[in-house]
Parts: sequence; C-alpha cells; structure tokens
Amino acid sequence: MPDPIRIAVIDSGVHPDHPHIDAARLLPGIAIARDGVISECDTIDALGHGTAVTAAIQGQAPDVLCLPIRVFHDALRTTARALVTAINWAVGAKVDIINLSLGTVNPAHRDMFAAVADRALTEGVLIVAAREAEGTPCYPGSLAQVLGVSLDWDCPREDYVARDGIIFASGHPRPIPGVPQRRNLHGVSFAVANMSGIVARGGRAAIACYRDQATPNPATRSTIQKQPIAPTA
Repeated sequence: MPDPIRIAVIDSGVHPDHPHIDAARLLPGIAIARDGVISECDTIDALGHGTAVTAAIQGQAPDVLCLPIRVFHDALRTTARALVTAINWAVGAKVDIINLSLGTVNPAHRDMFAAVADRALTEGVLIVAAREAEGTPCYPGSLAQVLGVSLDWDCPREDYVARDGIIFASGHPRPIPGVPQRRNLHGVSFAVANMSGIVARGGRAAIACYRDQATPNPATRSTIQKQPIAPTA
C-alpha cells in the first residue's frame, strides 16, 4: 500500500506485544497528561482498552497505520483539555481519521469540542466517535462535524447499517479464542473502532464521502448533567 491510511487512536495507548496487534503497523505516538502536557513515546497500554480498540481497527483494515495517543493512564478517565490537545495534535500529524472510542455527556464542553472538530474538518480529518451512551448524547460524537456511531448488537462486525441518518455498528471487538463473547470487552467503544476500520478499508474516497457529509457549527442537542470524560464502553 503506497500511501496507507493513518488513524490516530486516542485512548489508553497500545500494547504492541498483544497477539491481535500488528506492531509493524504502529506509528510512534505520544501521551498526554490531564493538564495537557505532552510526553513522547509513552504509549504502552496499562489498561487494555486502547489495545482492544486498536486491534478492532486493525482487524477491519489490516493495511492502515495506527498512531496511538494515550490520554488514559491509571484509569479510564481524562479531561477535556487533554482530549482537545490530543485531537489538535492528531490533526497536526496529518492523520486521515481520528478514532475516539470515548465521550462525555457534559454539554459544558460542547463549544470546546465543536471548535476543535471544526479545525479537523477544515484540515480534511474525519473524526469518528461515540454518538451516544445508553441513549444520552456524547460529545464530540453527537456534533454534526463528527461521524457519530451508535450501537447495534445484531450488526455483523464487518459491516454497518444506517437508519434515519444514524450510523450503527457492532459493539463486539475481535474475538479471543476460548473466551466467550459475553466475557470479552464490548460496547459502543468497539462500534466506533469497527466503523473507523470499515471507513478506512474503503480508502480515501470513502473517508472524503463521510467527511463531506459533516457540517460545522451545529446547535447544542441536549442539556444533561456533568460527568467526566471516559470510554463509552
């Protein structure tokens, strides 16, 4: 593949020795602390979530290059500042897709995320993120600048469905031999990862198609209570 698709995976990092990870398809990444401070090459996953998300993407699109950006460190929580820093850094790194298997239901962060999503859209970067968590809109995934993904347990992992203008994908990660599906990680985090891989599999034409459907400066969709930013699974 002469010019592979590049996907930034903003999560808990990645463990390159995991059997589901193709370490040769990983780019050197960064870690971002809660205060937004960046450190180079500190992307080893201590939590497992980012590794599973990256594995799902690589399983859907084996030729892509994944760039890990670690925002979860000791727990699956981060700050809006760290997440905005991560998105801006990924846009500057000229990736094609930013995978956000996470979100916040705090509408106070809407304008901050809308601004950085506008920048990504202007720079030709498609953000794929969780649209909702158990029926509650998530940010930035519920913004019109972003390809928001919802969960459909009946959807095959290798495909997606569109209903009423909303994208749905499977919430199952890559299966682990000998581990029942119900005991593996699962949820909308993996619907997002599967969709990122499916879009990447279609090449830059597919990415451009989804990106061209995005629109800047959407209206706030909901007002809900404050919660920390965390994975949506």
